[in-house]
Amino acid sequence: MDRGTLIRTLVLAIALVNQVLVSFGLYEIPGTNEDWTNYLTNAFTVIAAAIAWFKNNYVTAKGKMQKVVLKANNLTNAK
Repeated sequence: MDRGTLIRTLVLAIALVNQVLVSFGLYEIPGTNEDWTNYLTNAFTVIAAAIAWFKNNYVTAKGKMQKVVLKANNLTNAK
């Protein structure tokens, strides 16, 4: 798993855990009221999910082989 995939996956995991905590009233961002907490966590979750979902991640064995073929033929700028 490359660094970008790992970072996007971790950000998505943090956003999802945060969303569950807020939904159950177990966590609030200091200095804001409940509505702002919900707005911020919803926005964070939507943004993280969109980036993680739509970004081409090479996680499976097939995906890793595709990345190797793409790099071998200079068809990607992935590192």
